[in-house]
Amino acid sequence: MAIIAPGTPVPELTLKREDGSDFTQEDLRGRTTVLVFYPFAFSSVCTDQLQVYEELLPELAEQDAVMYAVSTDATPSQTAFREKLGVTIEQLSDFEPKGAASKALGAYFDPAGMTNRALVVVGPDGTVAWSHLAASPGELPGVELVREGVAAAKA
Repeated sequence: MAIIAPGTPVPELTLKREDGSDFTQEDLRGRTTVLVFYPFAFSSVCTDQLQVYEELLPELAEQDAVMYAVSTDATPSQTAFREKLGVTIEQLSDFEPKGAASKALGAYFDPAGMTNRALVVVGPDGTVAWSHLAASPGELPGVELVREGVAAAKA
């Protein structure tokens, strides 16, 4: 499966926020949004990824951009993971139906039944501005890729 291409409107999707409310494609409108897909809470590369990305949040805020982390973990696991790491990046669960939003965006790793490591940057109009799919779930996309994606949304 290929990652969603730039220029594509974000399809209908529903993820769960930590408070149990729905996060839909409508929540992506109005500002630049970085969706960070990661395989599993508490895995080593995911831990490094979210801690590194946490340092980017002030820079993103200056550009009126927001970041969300998405995995197929259940919400309680994601919340425990975020709290253990001490990060503020809001977690969005793609648990049930498992991986439906990740599949719609091309960020699902079917052989292992989990989200792949991917970045999808959505512009204020709800259209994908930039996307990146890692070569493998073990590859951490560096902060420069996040910056590149946000710059593409601002162009």
